[in-house]
Amino acid sequence: MTEIKLYKSKKKVLKLFLLAAPLIAVGIWMIVRKDASESNRIMGWIGTCFFGLVIPVGLFHLFDKRPQVIINEIGIYDRTTHNEFINWEIIKDAYPINIYGQHFICLLVPENFRPSKRKSKFYKSVAKLNEENGAQELNIQLGQLEMDTFELTEFIIAMTHAEKSKKAVLIKALPNKRV
Repeated sequence: MTEIKLYKSKKKVLKLFLLAAPLIAVGIWMIVRKDASESNRIMGWIGTCFFGLVIPVGLFHLFDKRPQVIINEIGIYDRTTHNEFINWEIIKDAYPINIYGQHFICLLVPENFRPSKRKSKFYKSVAKLNEENGAQELNIQLGQLEMDTFELTEFIIAMTHAEKSKKAVLIKALPNKRV
């Protein structure tokens, strides 16, 4: 079976390290300064600890070898969204959305296939909040991936409308569309 596996971008993790390094250095400088007041030292510790969290989180993302998104002839699987493949037959439409600089692809599925049908009231209220912001219950997060949002959206729409025999051909054409 033809499939594409999309992994987290190593460049984005390194960019995160480069952005956090000066902020960690400023925090350390605020701590070790001889003429620093107690409040400056406390702020230095807070800044160093907060931005220092980038190191373990970034290392986890850097060495995580699992695919983030798997696309094949059956459907699409996003490790962060849903714990099983979302079949092409149940996806009615898809559209891109940008929420505070984070890119997502929202998948429209029929009411009876929505994950909140089997979840708690809290999950259902969070799903309603998503919809109020213009998103859906099933959203593919592209923040960690190096993939053009609009190209992948067009691909998903094409896959939902394609015949089974043409899906393998479409999948083979997708890797050329990476950013």
